[in-house]
Amino acid sequence: MEIIQLKDVNKVYRTKEIETLALENVNISIREGEFVSIMGPSGCGKSTLLNIIGLLDNPTSGSVSIMNEETEKMKDSELSKFRNHNIGFVFQSFHLIPSLNIAENVALPLIYRSGVSSPERKRKVEEVLVKLGLSHRMRHFPGQLSGGQCQRVAIARAIVGDPKIILADEPTGNLDSKMGHEVMEILQQLNKEDGRTIVMVTHNDQQARETDRIIRFFDGRQVE
Repeated sequence: MEIIQLKDVNKVYRTKEIETLALENVNISIREGEFVSIMGPSGCGKSTLLNIIGLLDNPTSGSVSIMNEETEKMKDSELSKFRNHNIGFVFQSFHLIPSLNIAENVALPLIYRSGVSSPERKRKVEEVLVKLGLSHRMRHFPGQLSGGQCQRVAIARAIVGDPKIILADEPTGNLDSKMGHEVMEILQQLNKEDGRTIVMVTHNDQQARETDRIIRFFDGRQVE
């Protein structure tokens, strides 16, 4: 089953003085359970593509289908709800809130989801922190953790709501090789054992070769 489909997607950014074509005629199909890498030089449209797949941005033209839902027909409120239930995000810079402890950071997607009681939220947070080996850090704050631990917290936050899709934007970019390897092992486990579909933007050739498929971009165009 195709879980992500982009058809004839273009993205143009316009200001008063300039028009920039970020994506040009992109056609991508990703099957459920695939682990796909997106590669290409800086500025080629990789992050723009991830934002469009993650419903954080809209294409200028073309269609985006996620889990057989035609997303361009959704209202903003429907997009937010759909994204919260089905897509988890992992960023290079972690995007943790310094004033919240680890458990509170991980709980954030569930706080914005209606129908999840406080006891259920607590149970889900504890389960995912145990899964990622962070239960002993539950009351610590991001500033007390290493970069690798912070990224594990970010992954915990991404999966606590049990999304079908994980989008990872340079998830090992701020980590040394050892920590980067550990993060890749976690992502592979989530893919192989949990069956989650993962789309990862990366500059790391070795890590990309560990995924099922590589899609390459150059100047906003899909070249491979």
